[in-house]
Amino acid sequence: MKKPIYKRVVLKLTGEALQGKKGYGIDALVTEAIAKEIKDTKKVGVQIAIVIGGGNIYRGAQASGQGVDRIIADYMGMLATVINGLALQDALEKQGVMTRVQTAIDMQELAEPYIRRRAMRHLERNRVVIFVAGTGNPYFSTDTAASLRAIEINADVILKATKVDGVYSSDPIKHKSAKKFKSLKYIEVLNKGLKVMDATAVSLCMDNKLPIVVFNLTKKGNIKRVILGEKIGTIVS
Repeated sequence: MKKPIYKRVVLKLTGEALQGKKGYGIDALVTEAIAKEIKDTKKVGVQIAIVIGGGNIYRGAQASGQGVDRIIADYMGMLATVINGLALQDALEKQGVMTRVQTAIDMQELAEPYIRRRAMRHLERNRVVIFVAGTGNPYFSTDTAASLRAIEINADVILKATKVDGVYSSDPIKHKSAKKFKSLKYIEVLNKGLKVMDATAVSLCMDNKLPIVVFNLTKKGNIKRVILGEKIGTIVS
């Protein structure tokens, strides 16, 4: 069996990854399929932490544009990520994967508070750790939370799961002439305004030399392929 090129990773999932074709909410079959992918990937001997968004339930930035107070809207979005994290935990544990949810907003009846050392200990004990509620602060996206948590737990890479197979010069669904990048430098992403992660998240990665791999989540086996070093998607470094 091939050995993984990364020992510890942060998998960044959008909330939309759980909704499937429903267009909203959580599709149990899709969530189960993601859990199976994660279980299969863990067999190669990698430690996996997950940061999940909440856009399938509530988008704070979008709601703010509709008149909801931005800070209130962001907190509502954080709560949406908690719902997604609990759903993913349930799906993983049904697959026999030991899982812990850690939240940036204290809610002890549902999840552990985020404690860096405890998170790292869980990973060392072969548990998947799901980080929810973003950073716990308004105005910061779950992309930024992924960068921050990855740096804090000494992860080797952020795996940014998307619906397309990498980073393109423009939306490949709308523009057939869009060019795919095999690799990019952080500064190129920032200067070109490419939709990899938000600027704060990319800047954090750049300052701490943390690579980002952008890949297609919908293709079965892709998480494991990335971890085993196959050249898929786009690497930002």
